[in-house]
Amino acid sequence: MTRQKPSPLIVLGSGYTGRVLHKTGTSQGKTVHATSRNPLKNLADISSEQRLRFDLEQPSTWPNIPAGADLIWCFPATPLEQVQAFARTLDAPPRRMVILGSTSAYEESDHSADYPPPWIDESAPIDRTKPRVQGEEFLRANCGAIVLRVAGIYGPGRNPLDWIRQGRVGLSRKYVNLVHVDDLSAICLLALDKGKPGEAYNVSDGTPHTWDEICVTAPQRWGVTVAATQENRTSGKRISNAKLRAELSYTFKHPDLYEALALIESGTG
Repeated sequence: MTRQKPSPLIVLGSGYTGRVLHKTGTSQGKTVHATSRNPLKNLADISSEQRLRFDLEQPSTWPNIPAGADLIWCFPATPLEQVQAFARTLDAPPRRMVILGSTSAYEESDHSADYPPPWIDESAPIDRTKPRVQGEEFLRANCGAIVLRVAGIYGPGRNPLDWIRQGRVGLSRKYVNLVHVDDLSAICLLALDKGKPGEAYNVSDGTPHTWDEICVTAPQRWGVTVAATQENRTSGKRISNAKLRAELSYTFKHPDLYEALALIESGTG
């Protein structure tokens, strides 16, 4: 019996997460292609046979995606009309499709006065007026896409301590949910293999922190100066990753934010 050749993996969009995905998938022995609107310029460090030109707004580039490939969609699935049109051109539906969404899809709680805020799982209402949510839900309902609702992504080159140094965030009671890019890329590939088509999974390390807590720890451990910022009284969200852990049996490489930040600061993470 001839063993079926594994489907190629196409990473749609090669930004911060897409590049890590390409590297991680390749290290696992997968045939991975990265895409860009301008691959010669933006993907010069990736071998020519592994890069494809793709632009959702340029239908002439859509046939560059091989039929039957697995897809991991890394940029917002908007506008809806283009998403729908592209999906119709997939003459053989992708064997598997994973969409990187955002936890911003969840509606703000009616219980915003509650503090700490309630935990949010995948049964919570989503805001279907948001364009990217409309695209994600179309692909989930019509193409069997697995939607990952991703928390804030951090890692080398995207360091939350730098956000504090730059004054982008400061002392606040607001909760923030984060996930290391290495965990996110591993979860994408795991969802591709084991996720249930048409399901949504929250992707967060499962330990929300307040900016107050992070901004107190940063000076103590790393001498980071916390700039004065306008007070933020919003409560934020607390994202549950229980479904991800239960159904995909994923064990996080970076479950502890502060240990991960120490690695990033030392240049080894």
